[in-house]
Amino acid sequence: MALLEIEGLDVHYGGIHALKGVSLRVEKGEVVTLIGANGAGKTTTLRAISALVRPSAGSVRFDGELIAAAPKSDVPAWHQLLRRISGGGELLGPHQIVARGLIHAPEGRGIFANMTVDENLEIGAFLRKDRAKVQKDRDYALEMFPRLKERLAQSAGTLSGGELQMLAIARALMSRPKLLLLDEPSLGLAPQVVALIFKIVKTIAADGTTILLVEQNAHMALQVANRAYVLEVGKIVLEGPAFELAKNDQIRKAYLGIQQ
Repeated sequence: MALLEIEGLDVHYGGIHALKGVSLRVEKGEVVTLIGANGAGKTTTLRAISALVRPSAGSVRFDGELIAAAPKSDVPAWHQLLRRISGGGELLGPHQIVARGLIHAPEGRGIFANMTVDENLEIGAFLRKDRAKVQKDRDYALEMFPRLKERLAQSAGTLSGGELQMLAIARALMSRPKLLLLDEPSLGLAPQVVALIFKIVKTIAADGTTILLVEQNAHMALQVANRAYVLEVGKIVLEGPAFELAKNDQIRKAYLGIQQ
């Protein structure tokens, strides 16, 4: 059984059909990347997994449990809302999904700018009661990102773009993820910072964290991933081992900038 299984996922934004029958899986211990152009539906896929948007068809299973599915048409809307609030069935809320170990580091980072770096890290562990393990994970995160250790008392809003991305990943690690959803970690960063971020992603994966990576920088993503899916206009059009897709002529031309 895969750690994450998505079957036939459809998502609509009003009249826009953003995802069209998306199916993918992530095995425990893997790094899987989802690549594609802007507007392909990559971020929507992660938001559907995290219950930030609701699917109109299909299902999401995490660690064997159904965590998201299209609402049943014969169930009144008020009853669906009540089930979501109470944590019933297929209508789990985002906080309940986080509690199960599925952690989302979003595009745009979502850092609390008026809080310190240390306070942002603490928010990552807000559902946890195991304080000794929280401290251990804090030490691990700061070992991964020593630059943050130097800025613990600093307001997060004063950090550079690279430091903000480091903080977003470190905060996610504070939740001790079984599966980490990483959305565009290289977005807007200088090349040397991108190289550092991906080096750290490889280290985190080698230490046992399973990762689903959404990334426009296909070259870097295919270097760190075990397997890859290519999303175009809401549909999965290619999948396979990352090293094979990196040699695929279509991928090389469309996403790696290599002309044949």
